[in-house]
Amino acid sequence: MKIIDKVISCPHCGHHQHINIDTSSGDQEYYDDCQICCNPIHMRMHIDPQHHKVELYIDADDEQVY
Repeated sequence: MKIIDKVISCPHCGHHQHINIDTSSGDQEYYDDCQICCNPIHMRMHIDPQHHKVELYIDADDEQVY
């Protein structure tokens, strides 16, 4: 199991927060609530084994942030 610690910005309020990403289960899509404004954050993770990269997409479910 490979856990990665990342700092993200909430797409609703901009607050920075730490999240742990478990890359052992492959591609994932899930929601987590912001620790400050409690709005849901949509997270989509893609594992690119060819380039040894983990791509994380964060949005408010209506626009792409990064």
